[in-house]
Amino acid sequence: MTKNRLYIDIHVLQTVPPSCVNRDDTGSPKTAQYGGVTRARVSSQSWKHAMREMFRADYEESWSGDRTKAIVQKVAAKISEVNQLADAEKLATDALVNAGLKIKSAEKGTDALFFMSDAQAKGLAELVLSGEKDKKLFKEKLSSDPSVDMALFGRMVADDPSLNYDAAAQVAHSISTHAIHNEYDYFTAVDDCSPEDNAGAGHLGTNEFNAATLYRYATVNAVELQKTLGKDVSEVVKGFAESFIFSMPTGKQNSYANRTLPDMVYITVRCDQPVNMAGAFEKPVPACANGYMEKSEECFIKYAQETYKMFVSEPVCALGTDRTGKLEAIADVMPINDLLDKLAETVSASF
Repeated sequence: MTKNRLYIDIHVLQTVPPSCVNRDDTGSPKTAQYGGVTRARVSSQSWKHAMREMFRADYEESWSGDRTKAIVQKVAAKISEVNQLADAEKLATDALVNAGLKIKSAEKGTDALFFMSDAQAKGLAELVLSGEKDKKLFKEKLSSDPSVDMALFGRMVADDPSLNYDAAAQVAHSISTHAIHNEYDYFTAVDDCSPEDNAGAGHLGTNEFNAATLYRYATVNAVELQKTLGKDVSEVVKGFAESFIFSMPTGKQNSYANRTLPDMVYITVRCDQPVNMAGAFEKPVPACANGYMEKSEECFIKYAQETYKMFVSEPVCALGTDRTGKLEAIADVMPINDLLDKLAETVSASF
């Protein structure tokens, strides 16, 4: 393996029942045109947010930063943990300005959302409390010690590009493997305290929804990730894969209870380039008596085999788990927990 390139591709097929996982500005489930037909779509931003929420709930504090305009309050809180000063917000503002950021006011913070880790906020607080005035040191603190989600998903600072982090991970928009048509749920709500002689509903409305077998894809540049974090990233890659596989955006979750698990997971380790396999579904999978999932997996496997034969080499390592057993044609198939452990071992051994 080469230490210059190491990509981990994660492919998931997942069936989602009637739901509105990710809606547009009109409240309708997001869709996309692909292969000449309408597909269900879940945006990458929506799924990345779900993954970051899983980081926050299930992993240690260093995994999660805050994307917020209220960065003055974040630094001020770190100052107050050390010394309860009345001017903590002013000191925090000074620290952030010294680091090169434009602060509108202590209340309004920055013009745009700013991604900051707890370690960075603590570092700025320590500098300003020590009476340090060297702006270079403040900028260095704001450039070091990123949280894991910052290293994975990146940080862009328009005011000062030197504070940017290149994202080590990319997440594709999930699309259905087949054509879909949105449907409407007409519903009524009963007023529990209405008079007995009132037979009408207290509220009427409609919800738009669809159901789909989704193809989901994400990739991680492990070399870039290790450069940013400066440590063994095998557990981070494992956590990224786990959160991508098991997370679910929460749109209309209470209305539809649509939390499902994948039907197929295929993870490859590559030393040439990432390979998105969405082309397997450019021709929409047709409906059949067995639904969409089984045929979708067959199309995926065939497309992967053709891709490895005609365009790129087979992956260095291919791991998978599925419900049908058909994935054995292109992967070492095993239970998901064993798969994630094997992935971490493979990444660790690659450096």
